[in-house]
Amino acid sequence: MGKQLIPHREVRMFALIAALLFALALIFQIAGVAVGTVVTVATLSIAGLLCVALHLMGVGAGWSLKR
Repeated sequence: MGKQLIPHREVRMFALIAALLFALALIFQIAGVAVGTVVTVATLSIAGLLCVALHLMGVGAGWSLKR
């Protein structure tokens, strides 16, 4: 038998971080805001894509939020 996928409540950290970065990028884009010359919509989008890539690679898969 192969591996069985068992649902669990573990939070995927890089996926959560990516979602937050994309949300910030959307808010900045709608509001027309840039924080200095470094933190722009493009920077947040690229950081979000990096976090998605790391999540898809499985990096940080064992991390979970402690309650």
